[in-house]
Amino acid sequence: MIPIWYHYAMNAKLINRNTDYAVRALCLMAKEKERVIPVSEFVQRLRIPRPFLRKILQVLNREGLLVSQKGKGGGFKLAIVPERIFLKELIEIFQGPLRLNECIFKKRVCPQRNACLLKRKIDSIERRVVSELRSVTIASLL
Repeated sequence: MIPIWYHYAMNAKLINRNTDYAVRALCLMAKEKERVIPVSEFVQRLRIPRPFLRKILQVLNREGLLVSQKGKGGGFKLAIVPERIFLKELIEIFQGPLRLNECIFKKRVCPQRNACLLKRKIDSIERRVVSELRSVTIASLL
């Protein structure tokens, strides 16, 4: 069962749809251990639209987190242990670097960026968030 804080992170848009689907698929594979899971089973059990799911699984495969098996009995399974798959990595794969504050003003970098006290505070918060995300693994979400 995915923790309640994860659902808050989804609603706050810290975690987008693709990252959420990836986490859900990885948690299912972690529960199933070494079993190869067909895409149709992912779709049925996770209720994720097939086109989105296939794209996400292909990205995870390309990133080396999954192993794919083609043909009859084909599907996907984890390439590495769930304790070594970190939420921060998944966010970066599907969303890019985590940035809470871009300091953009009218499509340009804010001229007060280096002296801004608010930016310093937000940067501090961002470092703590990133640190926390580094500690969250797929195994810890099971």
